[in-house]
Amino acid sequence: MASLPSSATATTLFRPPSTSSSSSTFFSHPHSSSKNRIRCSTTSFTSPQLKKESELENKKYDLLKAVQDTQRGLVTSPSQRSEIEESLVDLESFEVDGNEAIDLGILDGTWRLQYTSASDVLSLLDASARFPFFQVGQIFQKFECKGQDDGGYIRNVVRWSIPSLLEENEGATLLVSAKFSLVSRRNIYLQFEEIAVQNINISEELQALIAPALLPRSFLTLQILQAIRTFKAQVSVSSTSPGRRSVGGLYYLSYLDRNMLVGRAVGGGGVFVFTRAQNIL
Repeated sequence: MASLPSSATATTLFRPPSTSSSSSTFFSHPHSSSKNRIRCSTTSFTSPQLKKESELENKKYDLLKAVQDTQRGLVTSPSQRSEIEESLVDLESFEVDGNEAIDLGILDGTWRLQYTSASDVLSLLDASARFPFFQVGQIFQKFECKGQDDGGYIRNVVRWSIPSLLEENEGATLLVSAKFSLVSRRNIYLQFEEIAVQNINISEELQALIAPALLPRSFLTLQILQAIRTFKAQVSVSSTSPGRRSVGGLYYLSYLDRNMLVGRAVGGGGVFVFTRAQNIL
């Protein structure tokens, strides 16, 4: 079975510390004995804002804990799905102002998929689990909308591989690009423009077959390796007919802060839970 190793998608969770009205701290000189330690007790009054922030962090923790062992949504029992949906609704309803417009400055950047119920993504994960010749690595959404106020671009990024031929989990990249526009405070409309396969990283075994290490690498073999690395296949999915819209759909951003994004594809397309990741591409 060629499923993604658990280490590649595991998320380490830490329960956020609860707010407390009192705390104790020990101070001592680095070379002093324990008898000389001074205990200082301080009493603090938790403000309503801090209490609310702590409660919010706990709700985010509960959601990530609920999805942690689902292989990004591929393996879920009815009870797990019920718990996840309850955690989602709990988090979404906690939004300070559900009518507040999405902050595109915060949305901008790269988000790593932690869970989805979308059938198109689950079919990829299922193929990875079933077939030994196909692996799916990390899945991201990259928003490019910094400094914009009405939309931007979104890149759906899927790292995938073919064992023995390509590098494990990151042998190639499937990139689905779309333009998005704000149609309401929380809804964005996606217009898909292009599907591409790029960033081909062949395995050491295949490199050795093309250009054996014991033989001098000729200009031709080097050209072949370079051509593979820079290969890009792309297909346009945007409409060229005047007055006709490209393939697209509505995407409801139900929750957003600096480290978590929750989106729902309008029309029963599934839910997506993301956490902030380092920028890619």
